[in-house]
Amino acid sequence: MLVKGLVSTSHPLLVHIIPIRRCNLSCTYCNEYDDFSKPVPTEEMLRRIDRLGAMGTAVITISGGEPLLHPDLDAIIARIRKNGILAGLITNGYLLVADRIERLNRAGLEYLQISIDNVQPDDVSKKSLKVLDQKLALLAEHAEFQVNINSVLGSGVRNPEDALKVAHRALELGFTSTVGILHDGNGQLQPLGPREREIFEEIMSLGKRSFTRVNGFQHNIAAGRENDWRCRAGSRYLYVCEDGLVHYCSQQRGYPGVPLGEYTAEQRRREFLTKKGCAPRCTVSCVHQVSVVDRWRAPQTFDSGASATPGSLVQLTGSATRN
Repeated sequence: MLVKGLVSTSHPLLVHIIPIRRCNLSCTYCNEYDDFSKPVPTEEMLRRIDRLGAMGTAVITISGGEPLLHPDLDAIIARIRKNGILAGLITNGYLLVADRIERLNRAGLEYLQISIDNVQPDDVSKKSLKVLDQKLALLAEHAEFQVNINSVLGSGVRNPEDALKVAHRALELGFTSTVGILHDGNGQLQPLGPREREIFEEIMSLGKRSFTRVNGFQHNIAAGRENDWRCRAGSRYLYVCEDGLVHYCSQQRGYPGVPLGEYTAEQRRREFLTKKGCAPRCTVSCVHQVSVVDRWRAPQTFDSGASATPGSLVQLTGSATRN
């Protein structure tokens, strides 16, 4: 992916695609789910995958909502692989059983991420290590794909020590581990406290190296500082919602808001050169990581209509969502 990205700027490196907005959980911080939406029809999902394949997309990560609620998720993953694209999945993990993991193996899944928010479930999140540890053990036993476990720090996290416990458990099981930093309730960056910074640095230093650990920008986030970077959302990174519209990311839905089938190479090129007003205080990790590939070239000369600050609680993860 990196070599292809360095050679050419004409194709998306990473696309997040949503096959269903519904989720089986209702975490209070999340703005990316509902409890009623129907799955996107399978044939429509396959058309979208083929369209992304025609663009030369390198990686597609399936997100939600909870994507395991889609009845034909395996067929969607298989279609991604048929197009020569790497396939990833972000899930809350609740629906994973041995047979389901084996089906993901057969479909060709290459990586899976689960965010775990605490050790014990609380009124904010039920994505706890206590609840999900058996699911993690099943993944360690059956998964043929890479598994990354993401823990969280920052505003709203009651027990920062939990993040360290989650990270160590992930490594114990042979998984990779990343850490995310939360906005406060007003969508603003807040520096981590002294102990949180210590935990953050320890988790950042743990375990295996991978592209999800291209995360130097997180040190600024941890200190409450803005980042100076060239966001390539809308070009190298796309967020395709359940309605088939292309957006900058999960937290800037509405820009540019163009149907995927009508999204041209010329539009992608313009977005490649567009400076986003929300970029300095952005915490969407996957967009930062993808944009690193083009940091050294093509200064941005246009201005976008995206807001200067995010409008909701957002997390830094290996992807754009906290699932």
